[in-house]
Amino acid sequence: MSVVLPQHISGQKILDSNQSDPNAMEWMQGFPPSEERTVSAIDGSFFQFPALRYSVCHMRQFMPTTEVKASTDRHYKFKVKLDSNIDRVTFLPTNSSDMMTFKEALGVNYTDGLLILHKGKIVYEKYFGALQPDGVHAAMSVSKTFTGTLGGLLVEEGLLDENKTGVDYVPELKDSAFGDATIRQILDMITGLKYSEDYSDPKAEIWAFSAAGNPFPKPSSYNGPNNYYDYLKTVEKDGNHGEAFGYKTINTDVMGWIISRVTGKSIPELLSERIWKPLGTHHDGYFQVDGAGIAFAGGGFSANMRDMAMFGEMVRNMGKFNKKQILPEALIRDIMKGGDKEAFSQSAYGSLKGWSYRDMWWITHNEHGAFAARGVHGQTIYIDPKAEMVLVRFSSHPEAKNAKIDPTSLPAYHAVANYLLNK
Repeated sequence: MSVVLPQHISGQKILDSNQSDPNAMEWMQGFPPSEERTVSAIDGSFFQFPALRYSVCHMRQFMPTTEVKASTDRHYKFKVKLDSNIDRVTFLPTNSSDMMTFKEALGVNYTDGLLILHKGKIVYEKYFGALQPDGVHAAMSVSKTFTGTLGGLLVEEGLLDENKTGVDYVPELKDSAFGDATIRQILDMITGLKYSEDYSDPKAEIWAFSAAGNPFPKPSSYNGPNNYYDYLKTVEKDGNHGEAFGYKTINTDVMGWIISRVTGKSIPELLSERIWKPLGTHHDGYFQVDGAGIAFAGGGFSANMRDMAMFGEMVRNMGKFNKKQILPEALIRDIMKGGDKEAFSQSAYGSLKGWSYRDMWWITHNEHGAFAARGVHGQTIYIDPKAEMVLVRFSSHPEAKNAKIDPTSLPAYHAVANYLLNK
């Protein structure tokens, strides 16, 4: 099931991070919880703000899922050397004249958890709301980066040819827009697709995709696709592949299908085998699945924050972690090089000037060479190679658009990176 954006009554004042704290609001507490404290996936209330602040830490309570199994032994343990001065690091939010501290930004962005590694050690770690150190949190579109990284890995290993097309690997895509899109175009989201993720438009294609992936019984009047793969076969072409970046979740889900067809394994199975277990993770992650058991590769992953930091640190160290080469160094270098800047400039992401997109990673091309995995409501894995920093944030911001969150996030990350450069 795809993410449903929170609906707000026009003119309603949105609760701040303290007022909307899920523990104070007592969501789903009691046996049974009272009617006013019960939220559900059936009516979509589980993903309406402020209830979503509870749900992001309990997605398995609402949706069918399948596990991404963690390591059963040799669990990796970070060294910890907390630096309280990070809270006092100041930065200037985008388009603002008022300085803000890093600590102030946590509340502004409805942070549920934030962890910073410097040279592989935890220097900052805080939890809020419903998230606990041993808990998991919805990663939203950070899920795309895991799928894209697996796709890039298969290209590096020669199991996928980036110049071949979708139909070469999944013949069922022959009548779909993906049929003549190359693997590289899909991985970098430079495909021409008739597909809108504008949740404010009731006719946007995202609603048909969501309906197809809805794991609950469909109404008798429903005659559309019955799972994610069935929907992907219906996607029509709009424009030419290779011309412009278009951030569209279905690119990730078709890549998930291609990966599974080539390897004979689901995305959760492959992620566990190739990345999650080798890292020495402590906690099983999980993916939401549709009615056919197909994982939502573009946004359905939930994981533990320290485990996510292991992944980020492995990538920062060119694929090596805990004395093991988990991903090829050549793959990480290719990601860091970035994608087609000109194609990216043709997209709707004008505020991210000079950025690009490669293997479903966002590449800043700033002076630190920073790059990130990003998801709605404020999820991120932000890697700054020059500062030797990895930052993981889980969040439950009322707005699903990162454009609402970036002004008080991206400058904050860069300010902390500059602070750590002098440590």
